[in-house]
Amino acid sequence: MISDDSIDGVDFISSLPDVILHQILSSVSTKSAIRTSVLSKRWRYVWSETPSLSIDCHRANPNSIDKTLTSFSAPKITTFHLRTSLHNRVQPINGWIEFAISRDAEKLSFEFRDSCVRDYNFPDFFYTNSSVKQLFVNSGAVDFIPRCVVSWASLKNLSLSFCTLSDESFLKILSGSPLLESLELLYCDEFKCLDLSQSPRLTRLEMDRSDWFMGPTEIVAPHLHYLRLRHSRLPCRLEDVSSLTEADLNIYFCDLGTLTAEFLQHNVVKMLEMLQNVEKLTIGGTFLQMLSLAALCGVPFPTLNVKTLTLETMIIRSVIPGITELLRNVPGLRKLTIHTVKCSSISELHLNAYLRVHSLNQHQCWRSKDSVFPGSLETISMLVGKHAESNLVALFMERLLESTKSLETMVVLLVGYLDASGFEELLAMATTLSHNNNDVSILIKRSYIKYVANTFPQR
Repeated sequence: MISDDSIDGVDFISSLPDVILHQILSSVSTKSAIRTSVLSKRWRYVWSETPSLSIDCHRANPNSIDKTLTSFSAPKITTFHLRTSLHNRVQPINGWIEFAISRDAEKLSFEFRDSCVRDYNFPDFFYTNSSVKQLFVNSGAVDFIPRCVVSWASLKNLSLSFCTLSDESFLKILSGSPLLESLELLYCDEFKCLDLSQSPRLTRLEMDRSDWFMGPTEIVAPHLHYLRLRHSRLPCRLEDVSSLTEADLNIYFCDLGTLTAEFLQHNVVKMLEMLQNVEKLTIGGTFLQMLSLAALCGVPFPTLNVKTLTLETMIIRSVIPGITELLRNVPGLRKLTIHTVKCSSISELHLNAYLRVHSLNQHQCWRSKDSVFPGSLETISMLVGKHAESNLVALFMERLLESTKSLETMVVLLVGYLDASGFEELLAMATTLSHNNNDVSILIKRSYIKYVANTFPQR
């Protein structure tokens, strides 16, 4: 039985102003929005006036897309999202892009999902657009190489994924985007130098690389405030990042055999030296392992001005030397966050091989004052029995507390560690952790708990 209240509710929604209905329909795909046209006469044309189009034509007939666009009556588009394959559809796709640009779309998003993408080039008119403010391109290595002058006078946010670029093409893009504020490059290839020195408004850069998509080997970015750099091979020099205040770094090496102590000094530690003005720093586990090798090889660390430090790592002994030496060189650290994550790491087999190649005794290295730490859960379980995992976390926390003198707050975010009983054990241990200088507040959280305030003043 349908109540009067339910009927009133339906009438209430239908009676809402068009601008509210358009906002509602903007949150769903255009295909779903079109279906609302059969609800009543009131809804018949609402979808066609919604200033947002989200089209997934992976299996759709291009003619049906053309019909949809012909029926679309909104004079301006705020968001245009197109997900498509390119097989035999280059001309229709160009027409759909031209349609979005003709309606002054402010946010453009394109996803290309087949092997034909390598044969596709955006048309010249795509690169001359004074309305677009946000542009997202996710492709299977499409050539993002303009053959004309680029003019994106209003563009503020640019995100490119799996695109092929050249140094020349990237300079064109930057020179044609004078208002660019944020740049995201995910697994893009071919270009070697990322020179952002002529983009004074560009303050945010995020970049991921892989073995197949190497990306730039040099970054010049004197105006950046935020840098996120994650990739699998290091040869990427930070030449000028003097305005950075926040950085997020993680680096993974597949082959340690070619790395020398000089390489560690001039690349790994050099990267730290370029972060002199950074106050908020996040470092991943594999980069911590590389810092451990540098510390064990006697490479000196620079002094940093970091106030807030986040370590995203598994709790393993191969990160301890790097963390210890890093903390010693951050004299003004106020907040330390340990975010335990299950992630890729360099195996101790490869780390030990590296140490042997450089005439270092692996056993002495891992047993040194700065490296004493159980290497695995199996090892610590033999030492402390059923409380193995909680003891492991507690020992890790204690080692970090011993390495810093100015800390005010330690936050431990446990992901993939400890069951309920182990968590309670850790809370009890946290009350006994000691620190030699100022009191430290310790906050321990588990990943599935929205908010847990377990704070213990250090004695």
